Amino acid sequence: MPERSAFLSAIFACTAVALLLAISPVAQAQKIVCWKDKAGKVVGCGDRVPPEFQQNESKTLSSRGITVETTVSAQEAARLKDEAQKKATLKVEEDRRIAEQRRQDSALVNTYTSEKEIDQRRDREVQVIDLQLAQLKSSLKNAAEAEAALLKRNSDITKSGKQLSPAVADELNRASDERKRFEARVAEKEKDKAAINARYAEQRARYIELRGDSTPAPQPAPAAKK
Repeated sequence: MPERSAFLSAIFACTAVALLLAISPVAQAQKIVCWKDKAGKVVGCGDRVPPEFQQNESKTLSSRGITVETTVSAQEAARLKDEAQKKATLKVEEDRRIAEQRRQDSALVNTYTSEKEIDQRRDREVQVIDLQLAQLKSSLKNAAEAEAALLKRNSDITKSGKQLSPAVADELNRASDERKRFEARVAEKEKDKAAINARYAEQRARYIELRGDSTPAPQPAPAAKK
């Protein structure tokens, strides 16, 4: 087979050159380089890499046949460079994250003197949201009742055999849009309330971790008996 024959020829050539270097007094200090094809197979050896193989992997051998230097292929060098750049980017991001965490930790322990203060601030913010929710839910109730009244009126008109006027239909659409708007506002405020509780729970846990002590978290008041 031509490929096997060429490969064996390359190996024999490398062996012959290595033996020549080993027995030649003049060549004792010389080195030999062996190069590979793109598939990673050794295809030749000599004193220099031919131009057509300079982008491939090669190895430099001493006069005794010991590998003293390995040159990776251009493709592998590009991969290693890309990998190094990614690692450097990740390190920068991790360093930035650590610095930000230290800043937040410093602010946390300098802002509060106890977990109770964290709970109190949380409760104040939640109280504001609860007041807003109460107003929005009241408006939502009114909007839903107005929409329901319009739906009933329109249903009665239809049952009587009369045709709904465009103005009546538009009025119902506006009432429906108003009800949906308040529903969206209520859902948004509920998310804000959940986010506040989650944020302060995280701050409280971190504060306890940094301080190395803890005060039991306040328990919710028992439900009133009916």
